[in-house]
Amino acid sequence: MDNIRNFCIIAHIDHGKSTLADRLLDLTHTLTERESQNQVLDSMELEREKGITIKSHAIQMEYVYEGTNYLLNLIDTPGHVDFSYEVSRAIASCEGALLIVDATQGIQAQTISNLYLALNHDLEIIPVVNKIDMDAAMVEDVKDQIVDLIGCKRDTILSVSAKTGEGVPAILDEIIKRVKPPQGDSEAPLQALIFDSVFNQFRGIIAYFKIFNGTIKKGDKVKFFNTGQEYEADEVGILRLKLVPRGSLNAGNVGYIISGIKESKEVKVGDTITHIERPCDKAIDGFADVKPMVFAGLYPVDADEYEDLRASLDKLRLNDASLTYEPESSLALGFGFRCGFLGLLHMEIVQERLYREFDIDVITTVPNVSYKVHTTKGEIIEVHNPSGLPAPTVIDHIEEPVINAQVITKSEYLGGVMKLCIDKRGILKNQVFLTSDRVELTFRLPLSDIVFDFYDKLKSISRGYASFDYHLDGFQTATLVKLDILLNGEMVDALSSLIHRDYAYDFGRKMCEKLRELIPRQQFDIAIQAAIGAKIIARETVKALRKDVTAKCYGGDITRKRKLLEKQKKGKKRMRQIGTVEVPQEAFLAVLKMD
Repeated sequence: MDNIRNFCIIAHIDHGKSTLADRLLDLTHTLTERESQNQVLDSMELEREKGITIKSHAIQMEYVYEGTNYLLNLIDTPGHVDFSYEVSRAIASCEGALLIVDATQGIQAQTISNLYLALNHDLEIIPVVNKIDMDAAMVEDVKDQIVDLIGCKRDTILSVSAKTGEGVPAILDEIIKRVKPPQGDSEAPLQALIFDSVFNQFRGIIAYFKIFNGTIKKGDKVKFFNTGQEYEADEVGILRLKLVPRGSLNAGNVGYIISGIKESKEVKVGDTITHIERPCDKAIDGFADVKPMVFAGLYPVDADEYEDLRASLDKLRLNDASLTYEPESSLALGFGFRCGFLGLLHMEIVQERLYREFDIDVITTVPNVSYKVHTTKGEIIEVHNPSGLPAPTVIDHIEEPVINAQVITKSEYLGGVMKLCIDKRGILKNQVFLTSDRVELTFRLPLSDIVFDFYDKLKSISRGYASFDYHLDGFQTATLVKLDILLNGEMVDALSSLIHRDYAYDFGRKMCEKLRELIPRQQFDIAIQAAIGAKIIARETVKALRKDVTAKCYGGDITRKRKLLEKQKKGKKRMRQIGTVEVPQEAFLAVLKMD
C-alpha cells in the first residue's frame, strides 16, 4: 500500500486539466501509440465537441521513482459549476489533488470552490501554474495569487506547460513525495466505496469503487451495504483506458466489479461493498445527497416512446448520479418525467445524451426551480411545477430559493457585472480586490433569476473574463405570480411559469411576441394571450391565411361577392371552434433563449 498514490486534478473550466492528464499518461507510457490522442480521457463525443469534461475519469498509471515501482490512480474532473458533484465524488476517493491555475487567467471562482472541497477532505494540495508557454502568461503574478489563497511556500508551486510537456516530470515526483499513501488494512473486513457506475448492455452494470479496507477477489460473495442486495463478483479489475481484469485487489486500490446486475436501482453511488460472510460494521460515509437546482419536464416527442424514455433515464442515472426524475403528465404534452438538474448546462447535456446514446428525442418544458408554498392552513407544499401551485385563495406566501454567488472579474468590468446582478434582484454582500485589477464580488441572488441566461450575459459583459460559482443558501419570501399562456382561450400548461410580479408584464409580452413568430399560420386567427389569473396582460394575434374567394367574380352584381364572403365567414367561424393549434417544439425551447 505504501507504493499507491490516489490523486485527482481540479481546476476551473478550460485551465488545461485534460491536457495535463494526457502528458502524465504519455510520461508513464500507460497507453500505446494507437490509443493515445488529445484529451484521451474525455471519451464522450459530446465532451470533445464542446471542449469540456462532463464525467470524472479514473485511470491507473505505473511510474518508477528512485528504483521503486509506484501505482498512481488519477481522476480527471470536470471544471464547470454544473458538474461539481462529479468533483466532490472524485475528491472523496483521493488523498491528494493537483490544483491547476491558468497562467494567463489567474485564479477563478471555480478554482476557489474546488479548493475548499479538497481542503474539507484533508487532501494534500499541489499547486501548479499551467500554460507558461503562452505570450500572455503572468507566472509571477499568478504565483502571488496562489500564495495568498493557500498560504503555501512560493517554491512549492510548480510551473508547467501541459501543451509542450515542459515541467511535467516534476509533477509525478512531487505526487510521490507529497501525497500520502492510502490508509487502510488489507486484513480487515472489506469496505469499498462505489464512486461511479456505468451500464453495459452485454455485461450489466459495472460499478467503480475504491477499497478503504480489506481485499476483494474474483468469485467472492459480496453484498451492497445500503440496499442489502447480494451478488457474486464475476470479475474484478483495474481501470486503464479499458477494463483490465485482476485476480484480486487490496486496500487503497481503485477498481471495478462486474456481477451481472441488471436493475439500475440496485446500485447506488455512495454505497459500500462488503463480504457476506465477514461484513464490515458500518458503511463508509458516502457523498452528501445532491440537491437538484433546476427542474424541467422531459416528454417524448412520440407518446409511444414513454417506456423507452424511462429505461434510458434509468441507465443515464447510473452514469450521472446527480440526475433525479419522477413521472408527471401534462395536458399539452401527455406523459413524461419531471427531472431535476444541477444547472442549465447539465440539462442541455442530459437532453443531448438521451438523443445520442439512446436515440430518444425529447421536448423540454420551461425550466424552473422548486418553491415552498405556505398555505393559509399552515401547511408547507414543495412546488416544482407551476401547474402544481394551489389556488391563489389558499396561498399565504411563497418562498423561493436563494444562492450565494461568487463572481471574480477584472476591475474594468466591475460596473457592468454589478448592474447585471442588481437587475436580477441581487444584494451585494462583499467586495474584495484580490489584486489591483481583479475583484471578487459576493452576491445573494434568487436562484430563479440566474437559471435562464445569467451565465451567458455575465460572459458577454466581461468579454469572457468573469467566472461564476454558487451554492444554495436557504429560502426567502417573494411576491411570485403564475403566468399562463393561452392559445385561443386554451391554456398551454407546458408554457406556464412562476415569476416575480415586477417582471411578469414584460416577460408575458415577450413570450407572446416570440410565439407569434413561431406558431405557423392557420385558416383562422389565433389569439395568443398571457394571463395572471383571470387578468390578460398581453396579447398577440397570428393572422389567418385567407383564400381570395371572390377571384372568380368579374363584374356583375356586388351581392354575388357578398354571398361568397358571408359563406367564407361562416366556414372560418366553424373552423375556429373545432380547429386545434399545433405548438412547434421550437416554441418550448425559444422561451429559454428570451432576451
